Amino acid sequence: VCLWLAPPFIFSRKIPLHNFMQGVALASGFACCFEARRCALKVAKAEEFEAMKERAIDADVADELSTSIYVAEQQRRNEAELLIASSGDRELLERALALSSEEDEQENVQRDQNDDDELRERILQLQARGYGKGKIISEIWQVSKGGSEKYKAAEAEYRRLTGES
Repeated sequence: VCLWLAPPFIFSRKIPLHNFMQGVALASGFACCFEARRCALKVAKAEEFEAMKERAIDADVADELSTSIYVAEQQRRNEAELLIASSGDRELLERALALSSEEDEQENVQRDQNDDDELRERILQLQARGYGKGKIISEIWQVSKGGSEKYKAAEAEYRRLTGES
């Protein structure tokens, strides 16, 4: 390092020892340059190797995730196919569906009967007040007398509820 700091003009060119020292300084300078280059290449290779390792790890993690997702999806599909394919379970599901739909139908029929009973009651109340057929239809179904489809449908409903022909 001292040889690097000593400028070349300090040494005399006439003294052989000084010429030798300048040659050693020059050679050691080149040696240091080559060694620095070699160290820099080694560090660059190490960084490149670390980057490759990180990319490989990232790729492995992504592959692992996609594989696990694929396996889980296949398991779900297989379970669904087994549920569909098993005849005993299928029959149970069909029975449960049929029972639930029958209950819904019974509830709908009961609601319709209750609605019909309420309408009959309302019609009887209005008849007791002395309202005629046209006035009752306009009160209950809010349809004015005339030849419209709505009035005809309301009149048919009135006849069905009262039992008139």
